[in-house]
Amino acid sequence: MSDSYFPVGPGLGMEENFLSLDDILMSQEKLPGRAESALPRLAVLLGQGAGSAESVPEGSKLEIPLWLAKGLHDSKRRIISVELPKIYKEAWRTVFSADANVVDLHKMGPYYYGFGSQLLNFENPENPEIAQTDSVCFLQTFIARFRRIMDSSQNAYNEDTSALVARLDELERALFQVGQKGLNDFQCWEKGQASQITASSLVQNYGKRKLTEVDG
Repeated sequence: MSDSYFPVGPGLGMEENFLSLDDILMSQEKLPGRAESALPRLAVLLGQGAGSAESVPEGSKLEIPLWLAKGLHDSKRRIISVELPKIYKEAWRTVFSADANVVDLHKMGPYYYGFGSQLLNFENPENPEIAQTDSVCFLQTFIARFRRIMDSSQNAYNEDTSALVARLDELERALFQVGQKGLNDFQCWEKGQASQITASSLVQNYGKRKLTEVDG
């Protein structure tokens, strides 16, 4: 009998975990940028030309996948420069501070929290402010939205939840699913359909991770 499959969680902070499907998908998200020098044979990959041998001219505006932007970024050689996506700029940070719940995070960026932390890999005039405030901003945004997410997950039993999760980023959707599973497990236990209540898989995985850290 094969072992059960346990999804691999995303990396933490600026580090990615490429055993995680979420991180692999996040790495495909695109960043606005500019070619600071000619980029040979990258025109097709960056949607700038039809032939595989074509180069991207210096000064071209680009939409660069995160994985490629990290590979090309070099502070000494100035191959590319990367701009902040608009949802991470000051105007949107103000919106989040006013009422984080009004924002459709999935539309603006399905990996809002993880992708935002990756931006600190790049040189940007706003990075000092982001480094100082975005960890706080992300935390405040997460806290402001967390209660509504969990309340919704605990009050939607045997219902269509597609509208409830439509505005959530992928991390928030995972939390919603954990809340739903807890509700369903409790309802089964209350009806006598389960012999006992077991610990959440998130709690179990966290415990295993802590033991591994202690052993290491």
